[in-house]
Amino acid sequence: MRLRSLIELEALRQSILQKKDPNKPCISLCSGTGCHASGEKKVQEAFRNELKKRGVDDKVEVKSTGCFGFCQFGPNVVLHPEGTFYHSVRVEQVPDIVEKTVLKGVILEDLLYTDPSTNLKIFHEKDVPFYAKQMRNILGNNGLLEPTNIEDYIGLGGFVALAKVLGEMKPEQVIDVVKKAGLRGRGGAGFPTGLKWETARRSPSYPKYLVCNADEGDPGAYMNRSVLEGNPFSVLEGMIIGAYAIGSAEGFFYVRAEYPLAVKNIILAAKKARERGLLGKNILGSELDFDVKVIKGAGAFVCGEETAMMASIEGKRGMPRPRPPFPAESGIWGKPTNINNVETWANVPLIIRNGVDWYQGIGSKTSKGTKVFSLVGKIKNTGLVEVPMGTSLRTIVFDIGGGIPNGKALKAVQCGGPSGGCIPASHIDVPVDYEGLKELGAMMGSGGLIVMDEDTCMVDMAKYFVSFTQSESCGKCVPCRIGTKRMLEILEQITQGKGINQHIATLESLCATIRDGSLCGLGQTAPNPVLTTLMYFRSEYEAHINEKRCPAKVCKALIHFEIDKDKCTGCQACKVRCPAKAIDGQPKKPHSIDQNLCIKCGVCQQTCPTKASAVMRLDNLSTEAAR
Repeated sequence: MRLRSLIELEALRQSILQKKDPNKPCISLCSGTGCHASGEKKVQEAFRNELKKRGVDDKVEVKSTGCFGFCQFGPNVVLHPEGTFYHSVRVEQVPDIVEKTVLKGVILEDLLYTDPSTNLKIFHEKDVPFYAKQMRNILGNNGLLEPTNIEDYIGLGGFVALAKVLGEMKPEQVIDVVKKAGLRGRGGAGFPTGLKWETARRSPSYPKYLVCNADEGDPGAYMNRSVLEGNPFSVLEGMIIGAYAIGSAEGFFYVRAEYPLAVKNIILAAKKARERGLLGKNILGSELDFDVKVIKGAGAFVCGEETAMMASIEGKRGMPRPRPPFPAESGIWGKPTNINNVETWANVPLIIRNGVDWYQGIGSKTSKGTKVFSLVGKIKNTGLVEVPMGTSLRTIVFDIGGGIPNGKALKAVQCGGPSGGCIPASHIDVPVDYEGLKELGAMMGSGGLIVMDEDTCMVDMAKYFVSFTQSESCGKCVPCRIGTKRMLEILEQITQGKGINQHIATLESLCATIRDGSLCGLGQTAPNPVLTTLMYFRSEYEAHINEKRCPAKVCKALIHFEIDKDKCTGCQACKVRCPAKAIDGQPKKPHSIDQNLCIKCGVCQQTCPTKASAVMRLDNLSTEAAR
């Protein structure tokens, strides 16, 4: 049914709420990409089949929802209305869950989360330490609605903000609210959203375009993907409100083609919105005309930069252009264009619905609201984390993330992806907001947090990120095209034991040139991993160069495996497993390693049955040997 007025929208909402039985059992399954990979589809099918077999499929609802965030333990299941949280659910466990928990209310303790600090079983999702210190404003409804069910979204307060805007506010008032709330772009730079909207509205040219930047390309980052997968209507509602405020009739979702579920869900969400009169001509009976198209990006990292993205939308090669003119003045096809990322758009309905004071009460002095991070790397609890701006890295890494596995020590956190910087453990109490990170030489980026433990080589890590940005450079400007290549060559030489003292000064000079001379944000921020590792971990560079030693024992060219002949029992376990056939020796006699054949894989060290007595010794080459 097409909704032709605000009254009809409210009537539909009331109808949905009246039909909803709060006591009806509901099995919510996390259906994000991570849980898909863990077998969620088969688990969901098993639940439906089991309920049907027992003849209760009409009495128990099965909901395929968005990402719950706790990716470490997928597939995750929450049983409503009690809120029982089960993790790592497998197909063979489904009959027991249905019979004992769903039908009889008996808790299966083996499926409950165990708090490692207390060894207690956790019954409710909100009490799991991973969730306890989060504030899930953007992600909060992910586990409560089916992503493409528009009635689910409306029943949870969806489009209330749009109705308020169309019924009570002028475009200028909407922009004023967004400005006063202090919403800043969640794509990385943190530019004030309201100011960007105001510039686009004041531009005299028409038509005006809106873009949702979902070209999330940072290694280890998947926040935007999960929002589009789990609650695409929230992003769509934010864009419609933005269209009203700016005066736009057409928008684009620019989504990576590698995000098939996100692409599918936003296309379906837009279709459902059109059918209900929430997209297209005369939205909800108003004079607002606005519709969206979905553009699938080919995966070029540089297309996350707004001018390169606009070129791609126009059908051109995604390459940045100089600014000014800025997109708000001359963007797609030379017309005013406003670009915000997924999370920024999803914040807009929350601000309109809850008010400026509510939003101002969340976050730090200069960075308001919450931020979604992907927490990955050497961390016990990987997943999506949403916390108020200004939350410390310590809280995120240890209280929410559970700390570093295997008793290892925290070494650093890479914040902001390849454009960000490595923050050392000594700054673990830094408030995570735009200003706090900038002071340390890092940046917010889109929200990727990669945790590194004591076994991480920071020179090798810098090389990895420079390799990424160098391969993703579009090549248009010389500082980025040539500078990143030369920077990568130097880092490769250092990790191969061929570094010289002059290399550090050369790297610092290159970083300044690339940062100051590159055309777009990709080149301007490419030096950040090198600059921050030089700032905080210079001794590791010096060890690689002067001692031909990798302190973390990661760089293969600087690793030397030997067998301690005094302790070797000649069991031949290492000889059998060596993939390079580099180990020689007779049974029950000391073995040796042919250094010309050794590929330094470490299998010998891993398979030696007497590792406790250090039969396999990992040594670093001396300077003379390395030369």
